[in-house]
Amino acid sequence: MTDRPIRVAVIDSGVNATHPHIGGVAGGVAIASDGSTHPDYLDRLGHGTAVAAAIKERAPGAELFCVKVFHRDLTATIAALIAAIDWSAGQRADLINLSLGTSNPDHAAGLRDAVERATDAGALLVAAGTSGGVDYLPGSLTGVVRVELDWACPRLGATVSGEGAAAVCGASGYARPMPGVSPERNLKGISFAVANTTGVLARELRPGSRATVLTAIEALRRVSTGIEQRP
Repeated sequence: MTDRPIRVAVIDSGVNATHPHIGGVAGGVAIASDGSTHPDYLDRLGHGTAVAAAIKERAPGAELFCVKVFHRDLTATIAALIAAIDWSAGQRADLINLSLGTSNPDHAAGLRDAVERATDAGALLVAAGTSGGVDYLPGSLTGVVRVELDWACPRLGATVSGEGAAAVCGASGYARPMPGVSPERNLKGISFAVANTTGVLARELRPGSRATVLTAIEALRRVSTGIEQRP
């Protein structure tokens, strides 16, 4: 255990650290399609900043590490994604937010190895599981907190269905509100269900605790039933 803030790595399109919903980041990197790195992690697409804002809304004290894999659009290579997971684990992240995924089963082995390396380093991945009838990786792999959309869930809450490591977490797909923008016109979808879940976990889990899927599910279940929920 440690007195440091909980660390959350956001693998996405980068982050605009000066955005008022972000308030700075603890570090970051950009990862090219071949897995090489460079320092320009500024978000020019907006998606990563919105994801990070949803996390910070629930866990304002969290340290954010932004890992940019989306550059010109919201697509990335598997090499970049694996490098991003490895980089995040190397920063001693407690949670790794993946508001993304691939449905290509050919990538399962490589992603499974990356999940295992991250787990060994003490990081817990939170990722999209099934959406629109499609199973996504790495969210559907063992050892990852699997998130699905639950439009009936309160935006700041969480739900859990199923038992044990096979349980599925549900969360609202709405992003953090923007002044003057209606929820239906704002960004929304499975990306934000993942971010909303990560934010709850960043608030509920202890830094350096090497959380597992089971301990994360227990924390989310407490929130979903109103037990020990923090303000």
